[in-house]
Amino acid sequence: MDPDDLSHILNHLGEDRAAGFNAVVPPVVQSGNFAYPTVAAMRAVVQQEFDRPLYTRGHNPTVAMVRRKLAALEHAEDALLFSSGSAAIAAAVVAFTGAGDHVVCVHKPYSWTRKLLGELLVRFGVETTFVDGTDAENYRRASRPNTRMFITESPNSLTFELQDLAAVAAIARAKGIVTLCDNSYSSPLFQNPIDLGIDLVAHSGTKYLNGHSDVVCGVLAGSAAHMRQVMAREFMTLGAVPGPHDAWLLMRGLRTLELRVGRSADSAERVARFLEAHPRVRKVHWPGLESHPQHALARRQMRRCAGLMTIDLDAPDEAAVERFCDHLRRFLIAVSWGGHESLQWPVCALKGPSGYYTELPFTLVRLYIGLEDPAVLIADLENALARM
Repeated sequence: MDPDDLSHILNHLGEDRAAGFNAVVPPVVQSGNFAYPTVAAMRAVVQQEFDRPLYTRGHNPTVAMVRRKLAALEHAEDALLFSSGSAAIAAAVVAFTGAGDHVVCVHKPYSWTRKLLGELLVRFGVETTFVDGTDAENYRRASRPNTRMFITESPNSLTFELQDLAAVAAIARAKGIVTLCDNSYSSPLFQNPIDLGIDLVAHSGTKYLNGHSDVVCGVLAGSAAHMRQVMAREFMTLGAVPGPHDAWLLMRGLRTLELRVGRSADSAERVARFLEAHPRVRKVHWPGLESHPQHALARRQMRRCAGLMTIDLDAPDEAAVERFCDHLRRFLIAVSWGGHESLQWPVCALKGPSGYYTELPFTLVRLYIGLEDPAVLIADLENALARM
């Protein structure tokens, strides 16, 4: 994206300063309701709630500013803002499927996407086939006459397997199937699935878009027609919408998106190369490394690789993994990612009765590289590896 265009989107697009007292920082329209002077005026708004404020669940001026920015960042015609990334994905899937329909999804999606498809929607007659997305042809092989949606997550946020988005999109387009990509890992700065033919793009806005670990929100972007379809039913009916202040905090985060994501990516490369060379690390799962089996695809469809990676420790047992994790001082033990702070997420801590994580080795630890000095993070990792 042209730097001038990006700067305009992040700092100016959608902001009517004259209507906001010429404030440099747009005010939060913290109102749940909007009044109109006449019945005719209200009637006109009721018929255009997608674009005009009547009730904040449907349209709010602060939320609308952020919608415009997010749509522009993803090269989409429009976008909707949700109360979480899970809500955005759920709304998209429910909007384009129904009883008797079939979905094909990459086999290691975000855990709540898997729960939606593998547990919740089964109750309503929607079937899902999970496939190895590293081969786009698996989507074609798994599709049926009643397949309505292909779901991708490229890369996923644990083992970082990619899908060839252009190839998957081409297969879907030939069959009239809607495609959805969770683009949270890359952010709109490093990858734009719509440019590769994908119909719908979802984000956990909690991650890079907000970037300060103080908001939970989600994004769905796509064509105006698709966004209107989602809003008319799933968005308005289920009501998983953010409050105006959450939207304002997301917009605050967007101001520094380019600086934060760039810093995280720069530091991640240094950390990944250090870890790849360390004798106590069997493997580093990060698409930016030449050793990643899909490195060529990553270079082709992603502008850069972001700050999330997973390491496979050369550890004899879970106790050794725990020693490593417990001795890290600069990496907080927590879920999520994308903020200013570096994080660690050991798989052995989250293997529960659901069975989702039981298929993964206990030696995996996901690391998010935040905004700290990379030399400090490397020293911390080196110390913890020695204690393992």
